[in-house]
Amino acid sequence: MKADVTRITDWLRQRMTASATRGFAVGLSGGLDSAVVLRLCQLASDGQVAGLIMPCGSDPRDEADARLVADHFSAPVVALDLTSTNDTLLWQLRTAVEALPSTSAVRLKEGGESTRVPYANLRPRLRMTSLYFVANLLNYLVAGTGNKSELMTGYFTKYGDGAADVLPIGHLLKSEVRQLARALDVPPSIIDKTPSAGLWLGQTDEAEMGFKYDDLEAYLTGGPEAVSPALALRLERMIRASDHKRALPPTPESDG
Repeated sequence: MKADVTRITDWLRQRMTASATRGFAVGLSGGLDSAVVLRLCQLASDGQVAGLIMPCGSDPRDEADARLVADHFSAPVVALDLTSTNDTLLWQLRTAVEALPSTSAVRLKEGGESTRVPYANLRPRLRMTSLYFVANLLNYLVAGTGNKSELMTGYFTKYGDGAADVLPIGHLLKSEVRQLARALDVPPSIIDKTPSAGLWLGQTDEAEMGFKYDDLEAYLTGGPEAVSPALALRLERMIRASDHKRALPPTPESDG
């Protein structure tokens, strides 16, 4: 794992040099991935890193865990509560959309199942907007926190947490990120925390995806034969359906 730390931090330094930037901005969610990315960026930039804590109707424990990580690594943080911003923008969007002609309007009813994902996705997009503001101000790169398990299945918000300049752990499975966290001395309570994107209170990754990370990793490392046929089919569909999230926007020529 020490070799992995060296390889990733060397790569991050190369990205800084190539982009003529001087550090990294990292969104701190209170989870494992962001803790690992913060520490890697801190090591790569000689401490030129800013952690952003951005609660948005979030579980208070997540903010406490994010501060725990920042304090543990003595990393400077920017705290920005986006709850009221999100609520105001959501109200304005809902009002605007409901003014569309009835033949094309989408009725946005609070709490409706069909609106849960659009409502939830607004939060990571607001957070990424805030991250880029700070990064631009400081001449930093935005370091994303997505891992290979999430990236391959599209388990991220397009132009939200999926929008970043570098993805330091994008090549690592969730279990590998956990191993790296131990090598980086991430607090044990963060390593053992149930993975959650924090999209709504009580949300967990595995409950939302409908399968366990262990099963996903078995598929990614061993192929369709390593899991049940039903799960293999589901994962193949998820990967195909999320191809657009992992690519630049297409042009007519690129599809030709």
